[in-house]
Amino acid sequence: MGDVLAGFHAAWEFESDSVLIRFERGIRTPKLLQALGERRVPLEAIAAVTLTPGKRGTVVLHAVPRPGADPLMDAAAGQLKEGCDPYRLVLPAERETLAEYYADELRAQLVGDEDTRSDRYLVAAPKAPLHFKAYDGKASFDGTSVSFRWFWTGASSAKWKAGDQTFSVGDLSGVEWRSPELFEGHLRLLCRDASEQQRGPADQDPAAVVFGLGYGPVHESLPFAASVLAATRTAGVPAAVGPGHVDPAPSARRDPADIAERIRHLGELHQAGLVTDAEFSTKKAELLAEL
Repeated sequence: MGDVLAGFHAAWEFESDSVLIRFERGIRTPKLLQALGERRVPLEAIAAVTLTPGKRGTVVLHAVPRPGADPLMDAAAGQLKEGCDPYRLVLPAERETLAEYYADELRAQLVGDEDTRSDRYLVAAPKAPLHFKAYDGKASFDGTSVSFRWFWTGASSAKWKAGDQTFSVGDLSGVEWRSPELFEGHLRLLCRDASEQQRGPADQDPAAVVFGLGYGPVHESLPFAASVLAATRTAGVPAAVGPGHVDPAPSARRDPADIAERIRHLGELHQAGLVTDAEFSTKKAELLAEL
């Protein structure tokens, strides 16, 4: 088709085999859409197309993604608000006839049943490296491994005792994302062969970071989750050595003040009886070795 249909916050460019969605960077554009920038959606990734009345004199053109075709929507698992849905194009009501034309053009090119799940991701995930600050730690993803570095001000004693974590995507089976806009929001890495019964609360699980007010916002944590999820599907690495297998964190020299603060906090946990003498000595030696 090669035409462009511009709406509020986004414009759709129709091509022979895909739709290129470009999101505006205006102040009224949801932060998630600004973070995504643009997305190319192959026609085979679209299950259905609808056109419905919107709010306050608008119409909404909606391309419904095929299940399993987009890692972002898989990670979101239905938790996104309508305004943050990257597949909705809101237009003035006077453009309804034009929108209906494009909707019909798209429908004519769709193939297969709309309930058929895609066996591979067809829409590209946000590119690594990605990182964001959660309430209890910083999460980083370099394309091959996910790292959690705990904050002494927010991390539980269980996470401090476990230490900073690094997970290879080959050891992961997926990602669990609970929106920071909901109660108990968190991002949890699902390790291969680890049963659901083995998972504790997210604030106690070294394979999870928890969100809070201002920590882990949707526009940072969801693209992160989608990128990790896509990597786990394409890793092609044998199953993990065992449940919750964790690669040791890479050694790196750190700020001495940061190390001192960590040792001080470790001492508080030790005095409170939350860390044994042996655990205190071992962890303190590990921290001093990083200087």
